[in-house]
Amino acid sequence: MTLSENPDRTRALLELLFHVSRELATALDLRTVLQRVLYGALQNVGGERCSIVVLDDSGKAVDATIVYGSEVHEHTTQQMRETMERGLAGWVIQNRKGVYIPDTAKDARWLMRPDDTDRIGSKSAICVPLLAREKLVGVLTLVHTTPNAFSIEQFDLMQAIADQAGIAVLNARLYTESQRQARVMTALAEGAAAMNASLRMDEVYQRILIQTMQALQVETVALGIVEDDKIVFRAAAGRNESAIRGKSIPLDRGVVGTVTREGRGVVVADVRLEENFDEADRLEGVEMRAMVIAPIQTQGRVIGILEAINPLAGAFDPDALLVMTGIGGLAGTSIQNAQLFERLQAAHKRYRDLFEESIDPIVITDWEGRILEANRQASLLSGYTREELQTMSIDQLHEVHWSKTGMEFELLRGDRMISYESTLHKSDETHIPAEVHARRVEFDSTDSIQWILRDITERKELDNLREDLTSMIYHDLRSPLANIISSLDVIATLVPEEERATVLSILKIAENSTDRIQRLISSLLDVSRLESGQPVADQTAVDTLALVRKTLEDVEPALRGRKQTLVEKLPEALPPIWVDEDMARRVLINLIENSSKYSPSESTVEVGARAEGEWVHFWVKDQGSGIPPSEQDHIFDKFTRIRGKGKIGGLGIGLAFCRLAVQGHGGRIWVESDTGKGSTFHFTFPVATEEQQASNVE
Repeated sequence: MTLSENPDRTRALLELLFHVSRELATALDLRTVLQRVLYGALQNVGGERCSIVVLDDSGKAVDATIVYGSEVHEHTTQQMRETMERGLAGWVIQNRKGVYIPDTAKDARWLMRPDDTDRIGSKSAICVPLLAREKLVGVLTLVHTTPNAFSIEQFDLMQAIADQAGIAVLNARLYTESQRQARVMTALAEGAAAMNASLRMDEVYQRILIQTMQALQVETVALGIVEDDKIVFRAAAGRNESAIRGKSIPLDRGVVGTVTREGRGVVVADVRLEENFDEADRLEGVEMRAMVIAPIQTQGRVIGILEAINPLAGAFDPDALLVMTGIGGLAGTSIQNAQLFERLQAAHKRYRDLFEESIDPIVITDWEGRILEANRQASLLSGYTREELQTMSIDQLHEVHWSKTGMEFELLRGDRMISYESTLHKSDETHIPAEVHARRVEFDSTDSIQWILRDITERKELDNLREDLTSMIYHDLRSPLANIISSLDVIATLVPEEERATVLSILKIAENSTDRIQRLISSLLDVSRLESGQPVADQTAVDTLALVRKTLEDVEPALRGRKQTLVEKLPEALPPIWVDEDMARRVLINLIENSSKYSPSESTVEVGARAEGEWVHFWVKDQGSGIPPSEQDHIFDKFTRIRGKGKIGGLGIGLAFCRLAVQGHGGRIWVESDTGKGSTFHFTFPVATEEQQASNVE
């Protein structure tokens, strides 16, 4: 329709714009709005062809529609790209103002088409911007096959229609985008719910494939997992899925490799035009036309890829990559959860196997002490069947040391193991001594307590035997030994002068041997007294340097006999210590002899001391084979001996005495050792106060 010049032109124009505005306002769907804008322009302005391009906030074309007469052509965004870049629409976009071209053959802004050559196809065109709140939202173009077919009034009317359409197009675009985002979010939400409904790996794979196929409507979907330096397809759905499973693609090949390495998805609209497409990308039995590939990621790393092939509609939707990327992220979490679950299940199975086959009797309880499970060894030791044990509480099975565990087992809430000796009650109403080790564990996904109950009957019998032997040695040997020492002293006075040197050397050997026996007996007595809680008696202020040097003189002959050198590391002065002198001397002798015993010949044993505040710190360092870390916590236990290269004698009482003696004086004793590099034993004794020294003088 052409505008006529009559008095009612203004009124007719307003009515027309009102009609157009009302038509546009009744629709929110972008496709409907675009068609109404185009038909409104053709019907009210004239022309034979009309097109509209919708732009996003960055100026990129997001939709386009063309009307030829009454025929609508949609999804022409790609087709309009060249016109936007170099044609009339591009000029309008850059200048943000409309233009009327009476003869397209005479205007360089018109992009020549095949029917525009030799002026045969000359046309006239109007192109105007769609503005909404100063924002460019699109371009509207009207074309007539005849030059000079439009007038200035028609150009003004076209611009007026564009002004009315701008807001409608913007609202429709935003509405369409929100709908699209809602669809994407709905698809992802449904996908997340479906994928996380199972923790079995094969089911997780299958659910991922189903959600991908439903969301993208494609012929085939494949899922690959990164294994070493390749992608291995572990699951597939759709055409020839069985042939796809197991196929591998090196990470340095094709589109699949690129997506995996770079961690970003890609849409391939036509594999024939994709230069990165490799033969390795081809899947057997699938005619690949288009594909979208997204990485499967978890915790910032790519663990696989998801590939959708050949959309049923012929082309992928604009949201395809967004949806695939979202599904890939969800899939990564689901796969990782399934992997963790499988590892947890395997760990539980291994634990159950170890639990059942353990040589130790093991009982599992809840935090109320009720027995939940017991292994075969627990039944054999206690005499109860597993079913009978499951009706009992742990304190019915053995005497619980509540001071160790806490009355509500609260002391077991940490990660450390608690150990103690107890009595186990058997089904035949007999009792046996047991060593108990309790700690917190997870059993069958339940927070529980594990109790290991070891029968120590033989060890207790051996301990009793040792105690009896110790008592016998002390009581039965002490008196005869005292007589021997007295007799040696008498013999020494009766030796004639001419034979004195030879006899005295022999008597010295006997004296040293009896001294060692006496020290052993005294140590056994001290161990017994100190273990029973008796305090150290006869403490006096002792000259530290004199004590150490006298001790070194006593042990030096024995070290010299082993071709070992005694090294002294003592300062010029040391404060006196408040100790039982004989006990302190025996501590030092025991440690020096122990170091000598475990050191090779022609090595050195170093003895040193230094003042440290209220304590004097002593050490004995050797060049022996060292003490393994596993044994360092036990070497001060009674009847424990360090394993040497050769056969080492002794009762294993010396270090136990040293520990009890040092601790009885309030001091500390410890060892530092590296296997193959020797050991250093450290201990401390208290410095005598001025009052203690004064009382010693009195």
